[in-house]
Amino acid sequence: MDLLRSLPLGLYLEQPQTWLHKLDPRVKFIWLMSFLTTYVYANNFWRVLLVVLLIFVTLAAQIPKRVWQQQMGWLLMLCFFVLAVAAVSPDGFSIKYQPRLPAYEHTIIPKSEAKPSTALSSLLKNHSGYSYVLWEKGAIKVTRRSLELAIALSTILFTVIYSTNLYLLTTAPEEITAAIEDLMQPLRRFNLPVTEITLTLTLSLRFIPLVLEEVQNLFRSVMTRAINWKKLGLKGAVKVWMLVAERLLENLLLRAEQMANAMMVRGFTSPNEHRVQWHELRLTPKDWLAIVILIFFWGLRLAIGTEIQ
Repeated sequence: MDLLRSLPLGLYLEQPQTWLHKLDPRVKFIWLMSFLTTYVYANNFWRVLLVVLLIFVTLAAQIPKRVWQQQMGWLLMLCFFVLAVAAVSPDGFSIKYQPRLPAYEHTIIPKSEAKPSTALSSLLKNHSGYSYVLWEKGAIKVTRRSLELAIALSTILFTVIYSTNLYLLTTAPEEITAAIEDLMQPLRRFNLPVTEITLTLTLSLRFIPLVLEEVQNLFRSVMTRAINWKKLGLKGAVKVWMLVAERLLENLLLRAEQMANAMMVRGFTSPNEHRVQWHELRLTPKDWLAIVILIFFWGLRLAIGTEIQ
């Protein structure tokens, strides 16, 4: 088991350099926020379209298959499981469902009442294809409301996780912090510590691979000991994993202390006095094209993606 290769969440792909890598990090950040915000008050068609668009961008960027195959595969499997469970779950409406048409279609109607009921019969005939319950077998029931909720839950799970992971995969941590610091410049007027916030974000992004490495090492240490879990029982297994979690916390605190000591040895006192510009942010023609496409993206969202109440 190699978590750093099979599940590289939050890791930056240095090679190969795709066209997503070469886009300005500020433009990519705005695109990420657009994916996360256009979901609000959107219909299910737009939500499914976001999932398709993320998969298309991954394939169009020619990111190596070994990088996204397992991530996307496991995530799609999880989303399908959420879709299936939510679809058969109660929809929250305590309604006793009844057919829209009478039980006996060939009810004899007196001639005196035939003309007044013509409009009503035609209305029932036009809506005879509607059914709130889409599928029912025994205790399992799928309604229109439960299916809509299932699609919403599964698509937002995929969109939030995969769009963020795709951004981290194609953007270096230094580029991310430089972009966020540049976008947060107006907040300096309110005396907010923008540089300190971006430094904290940089250290957090750098700490993600260390966390995965520690988890991987602890799992390997447990597997190499060939523990007989059946003899341990539930109580013994919980005790072992509690010890593993305690050791993980100790190792992470030790890594954080080592990082702090390294900064102190190098004479680090404040971010403002030790600023290092890793990347020069400059918009290129590709970035302007991405901005134009983003405007079209929002226009399409307002045109076809708004949920009708």
